[in-house]
Amino acid sequence: MHKNIEDMKTRRGWCYPKEDDGMRVMKQSIVKRRRDAINGDAIKKWKQSNEFGAQTSDYFDVLPDDLVTLILCNLSSSASSPADFINVLSTCRRLKRLALNSIVLSKGSLKMISVRANKWSDSAHRFLKLCADAGNVEACYTLGMIRFYCLQNRGNGTALMAKAAISSHALALYSLAVIQFNGSGVSKRDKDLHAGVALCARAAFLGHIDALRELGHCLQDGYGVKKNITEGRKFLVQANARELASVLATMPVGSWIMWDPLSRNHRHVATPRCALLSDFGCNVPPQEAHPANRFLIEWFEGRVGLRDVGLRLCSHTGCGRPETRRHEFRRCSICGSVNYCSRACQALDWKIRHKAECVPLERWLQEDIEREGGNINGEALLEDGMILES
Repeated sequence: MHKNIEDMKTRRGWCYPKEDDGMRVMKQSIVKRRRDAINGDAIKKWKQSNEFGAQTSDYFDVLPDDLVTLILCNLSSSASSPADFINVLSTCRRLKRLALNSIVLSKGSLKMISVRANKWSDSAHRFLKLCADAGNVEACYTLGMIRFYCLQNRGNGTALMAKAAISSHALALYSLAVIQFNGSGVSKRDKDLHAGVALCARAAFLGHIDALRELGHCLQDGYGVKKNITEGRKFLVQANARELASVLATMPVGSWIMWDPLSRNHRHVATPRCALLSDFGCNVPPQEAHPANRFLIEWFEGRVGLRDVGLRLCSHTGCGRPETRRHEFRRCSICGSVNYCSRACQALDWKIRHKAECVPLERWLQEDIEREGGNINGEALLEDGMILES
């Protein structure tokens, strides 16, 4: 009887030792480690399959937004093309969000916002608008020129250029002066010569070379201001001096300026140059057009729509401005084959190209010499008088 009872206890487990708390905790820890190992392998595989890898998650994600924004500001201010900055937008969502920050866009360089006409699209328009809204002065001017002349949105284009002019953008001030001189976008009787002179004087004070030329010719001719030939000549000389200084500052190492004080017939050199300082016998290379002017040149190149309605482009190859109404620009009174939006464009084109192409030049000079009964420096007369007619 007693033996049967012992067997029953053994079969029921009464004789086996009970599981203590330490054993139970050890089993739970083993199960947890196995589960963590499985999850860890899964996370590792996910990171390896991720586009940026484990290091991006470890290092880039922990960088503060302020530091990344500062890096993007340096990138936008030193970008050599729009692609240098646009490529950042397609990298990841965080970089796109920070790159479109108003602080980053306001620091954008001129080359970053230089859009070509053949690549113009709604997205390019929106990008320029974002930069302009962020306070980027170059974007305000460029988009203002595009809207005023290309998209024919006169009011909005003028407002954008005025926004840049308020920030002392010299080129915007000069462009607004040209608009006032020509009455662009309005009728001929709505010209405001006094406003044009005031804007031109402000741009000249900031050192803009074309504005200095324009103001000098206005003073010489009494155009919108009291005539003062002496002061006008001073502005023209100052424009030539500033032009020479800017060329010397941007010329590559090893290049040189040809100077022949005894002859006004300049010799040819290997690189293309123009006699922008012909009064002093110097040849300097023509400066590169602003991205806004380059856009206008490309936009209206080959477009027959302007000619169909009787409108013309400025004959200066670096300008690109079109007429907004018929006979808005003034033409050369000697040959009548070229027309210009401003006196500055006429002066530059005369020295670069038109001096050699004006057909009746020799006959016109000979008639003047016979009429005056002596020798006349016709080239200096043309450069100083800037003969144009409406």
